Amino acid sequence: MRADLISGLATAVSEKGYAASTIADIVAHARVSKRTFYEHFSDKEECLMALYRDSCDQLMMVLREAGSPAEPWRERIRVAATAYLSTLESLPAVYRTLLVEMQAAGPRAYRLRQEKQRRFADTLVEIVEGGRPANPELPPLSPAVAVALVGGLNELLLQAVDPYPGGISTPLTSLNDTVVDLVTAVLTYRPTRPE
Repeated sequence: MRADLISGLATAVSEKGYAASTIADIVAHARVSKRTFYEHFSDKEECLMALYRDSCDQLMMVLREAGSPAEPWRERIRVAATAYLSTLESLPAVYRTLLVEMQAAGPRAYRLRQEKQRRFADTLVEIVEGGRPANPELPPLSPAVAVALVGGLNELLLQAVDPYPGGISTPLTSLNDTVVDLVTAVLTYRPTRPE
């Protein structure tokens, strides 16, 4: 039932936007009663946060499981980017909510988004560290640079999404080469600092 309600929220938000979506819209898409909704969530924002939390956790798992730490790091980046973008693109109602609606849904949603963005950055650091034994030329990824990388990737995805119902979005999988190029550029960058 909880999953149906979360899916109902994603559908309602993709049709009307978060602010205009109501509990009645969510339960209509989920084909359950309002009473059932309130057995699982206290309000619409709590349901949104569950959608965001569950979706981010799923996407981080996709990243962790993509490729093998033993394969060349550039190939692992390509495999991870393909898996991530394909998964996100397969959930159009969800990715619009993740990328657009969470940013304006209120303070609790904002804090959850910040927390999950840090976890995405931590996941990237873990993936790079996991690949370093088999790829000694791969430099470590600092947490601060990982946060900047996540921010850049999110903006790239936001530019591809038309947030308005009926709008045309760029297929996310068409960004694969750009994502790979960005991650590769960040990982291979060697700053020159004055002595």
